[in-house]
Amino acid sequence: MSTKTQTLNGPQDKLSDKANFGSKNSKSGKESLKKIFEELLQDTYNAEKQLIKALPEAAKATYNEYLQDAFEHHFEQTKRHVERLEKIFDHLKIDKGNETCEAMEGLIKEVKEIIDEHDKSIVRDVALIIAAQKVEHYEIAAYGSLIELADVLGLNKTADLFERTLSEEKETDFILSEIAQSVNDEAYEESPAELEYKS
Repeated sequence: MSTKTQTLNGPQDKLSDKANFGSKNSKSGKESLKKIFEELLQDTYNAEKQLIKALPEAAKATYNEYLQDAFEHHFEQTKRHVERLEKIFDHLKIDKGNETCEAMEGLIKEVKEIIDEHDKSIVRDVALIIAAQKVEHYEIAAYGSLIELADVLGLNKTADLFERTLSEEKETDFILSEIAQSVNDEAYEESPAELEYKS
């Protein structure tokens, strides 16, 4: 599994959008789009901040070493995702807000319930992967939407940053799917025969 890291300070992370995002002369339709964009940006930022706190606990709770590595690797990625979002807030002069992303809060609650309800085992890992992929799919949807809105608003360089993060979210989802194949097989082999479904 790749553990390549990319630094935030490289040229690929520089913002140089020419659009005056704070212009007071925008038409009402564009103002509405800007509001949706800003709210989604703030929501996604809070989601990533919540995830930074949750990933170390999830990694510690794993039984499979490859799953632990995947969570630890994504923890490092998520810290970069937060840094990119902060660059965007600063560049576009948007307030970070203080609203809680309730969707991510619910997804993380599910992870914590799995940890509480299952002993550390391969079976717990099956449930953790499912919960983690729900998180990834939520983030993939969020960043995909941010890219589309940024494109419409003329924020091409900002869209490029979102694209980089989206690529990393998709990579993590793919890695989790790969790990799930072996984890699920191992969990099935360890399950009592009487628990099998009859076809």
